[in-house]
Amino acid sequence: MSRPGQEILLEETLRQLRLPTMVREYRETVRQATEAHEGYEAFLLALATRELEQRQTNQIQRRVREAHFPLLKTLETTDLTKWPGFDVTQVRAYAECQYIGRRENMILLGKHGTGKTHAATVFGVVACRRGYRVLFTTAAHLANTLIEAREERQLKRELARLSRYDLLIIDEVGYIPLSTEGAQLLFQVFSDRYEKGSLLVTSNLAFAQWTSVFGEASLTAALLDRLTHHCAIHEFGWESLRFTDSLKRKFLPQTPGARETAAAGSESDGSTRRGRSTRVRS
Repeated sequence: MSRPGQEILLEETLRQLRLPTMVREYRETVRQATEAHEGYEAFLLALATRELEQRQTNQIQRRVREAHFPLLKTLETTDLTKWPGFDVTQVRAYAECQYIGRRENMILLGKHGTGKTHAATVFGVVACRRGYRVLFTTAAHLANTLIEAREERQLKRELARLSRYDLLIIDEVGYIPLSTEGAQLLFQVFSDRYEKGSLLVTSNLAFAQWTSVFGEASLTAALLDRLTHHCAIHEFGWESLRFTDSLKRKFLPQTPGARETAAAGSESDGSTRRGRSTRVRS
C-alpha cells in the first residue's frame, strides 16, 4: 500500500477508535520524532500523551460547563489581597480539595459585595479541575426546582441527581425568604448530604438570623447542626468590594498619588477590611 493510502487508512482507524487528537497531531508528531531520530515507542508515547492531555482538558471544560457557574472566576485571575479573611496557606489547602474528599463543608458569611460568590466560584472551578463533579445554584433556585420536582412527582429523581455531585455550592442563602415547603425541601438536601457529600454555602446573614429564611427555629437549628459539623466557616467582614471600587473610580481619578493615598488608607482600616476564619466541630 502506498504511503498516502496508509495515511488515509490510519486516519480512518483513529477516527473509529475515537482518537481525534491523534488524527490531528500524528503528522506533526511523526515529523518531530523523525528529526529527533526517536524510535517507534517514543513516537507512540508522545502521540498517546497528546491524546490523553486533550481528553483531560475536555473533561475539565465539560465539568465546568455542567457546574453552571454564573461567571467564570479562577484562582489565577483572583486578587487574594481582597480576601483578608483568607491567608495564602488556606487558599492553597482548599485548592487541594481535600475537604471534598473528606466530605466536609464550607460556609462563607458576609455582607453583599464582599466576594463570597466570587470565592465560591473559584473553589468550584478548582474542584472541577481536580476531577470532582460540581453544581452551582442559588438557594431560591434550588428550592423552586425541588418544589417543581415534587409537583411533577420527580422529587426522588431530583434528589438522586443532586447526590451525584461531589460539591454542591448553594449561593445566597438568606437573600430571598423561602416558602415553608421550599425551606423543608432545602433542609432535606442538607440532611441527605450529611457526611456523604460536600456543601459550600454563602449567606449574607449571621446564623442567628437564619430563622428568617427557614421559618421554624427547630428546623433551622437542625439544619445548622448538620451543616456546621465538619465545617470551615469564613466571615467576609469587610466592606463591599464593588462599592469600594465604585467610590475609587468616582472620586479618585485625578492623580496617581491620590489613588495610592486612598488605597493605603483603605488597607489600614482594619475594622472594615478584616475577616475571620473559624473551624467548628471537626
